[in-house]
Amino acid sequence: MTREVDIKGWYRHNHVLGVIFTETPESAADELRAKVLSSLSAQDALGSRAEGVKLSFHAFPSASGGGGAIPVDFNLYPDLKRRDEVKKRPLSVKRAVDVAGSLFGILLFSPFFVAVPVIIKLTSRGPVLYRQKRIGEFGREFTFLKFRSMHDGADDKPHSEYVKRLIREDKAYSGALDRDGQVFKIKNDPRITPIGKFLRKTSLDELPQFFNVLRGDMSLVGPRPPIPYELEDYGLWHWRRVIEAKPGVTGLWQVMGRSMTSYNDMVRLDLRYIEGWSIWLDIKIILLTPFSMLSSRGAY
Repeated sequence: MTREVDIKGWYRHNHVLGVIFTETPESAADELRAKVLSSLSAQDALGSRAEGVKLSFHAFPSASGGGGAIPVDFNLYPDLKRRDEVKKRPLSVKRAVDVAGSLFGILLFSPFFVAVPVIIKLTSRGPVLYRQKRIGEFGREFTFLKFRSMHDGADDKPHSEYVKRLIREDKAYSGALDRDGQVFKIKNDPRITPIGKFLRKTSLDELPQFFNVLRGDMSLVGPRPPIPYELEDYGLWHWRRVIEAKPGVTGLWQVMGRSMTSYNDMVRLDLRYIEGWSIWLDIKIILLTPFSMLSSRGAY
């Protein structure tokens, strides 16, 4: 049944055989299943035992996620299961730090939770909170919260085109329109309100994400959660930042690069964090974050 481009071997030694049928669409699964069963039944070596063979099909990427998202099928990532089992205690500590830290953050910044909504209401029309679908750990969608920094009803299309071009061309975030006036730069985004520029520069618009942390959608430290349309231009290596870590309010990108790096450099920083993660690294990043906020370096 297999071709030279397919890959086969033991998924679980002497128990489960795995075959990767490359360049085969998910829509062909039923037809492929029928062919494999027919071929097994025809083998004299198996005989009647062919009926006891169980088949399961797992597609990558799966189109079932919507918006380009790939909800993780753990049959394709047994290493993630093992990782979570080995790091069960440190991950429990990380969650405890998230809960305690987010509660402390809400209390510490409580004056801003009162003042910022009032200022937003007085300076522009629309809701105080901006809700957006983002992609969290294992490709799951969740509702991401921020203080609204844009005019109500602002179109996402310019930002979508801008981010996709950033990913494809691997350019830095900062700058202005290109020669053809086609690249929509975050730095000169006309959708942002005057008070919104200040909120973004100081990162005060990010404060509601403490509630995302309390709900378990995010962590205090981790990669930034991508918007679904970003995933349409992801390479396979980009997916590690979504699959292997819970998104965070802050991270290596915020304290080391922010808008001064290219998109791919941001992903590399995320992978560096994932590979070297420890509770102490999280604490170090949390302690460095206020200095990054005060400096406003690379923030737009």
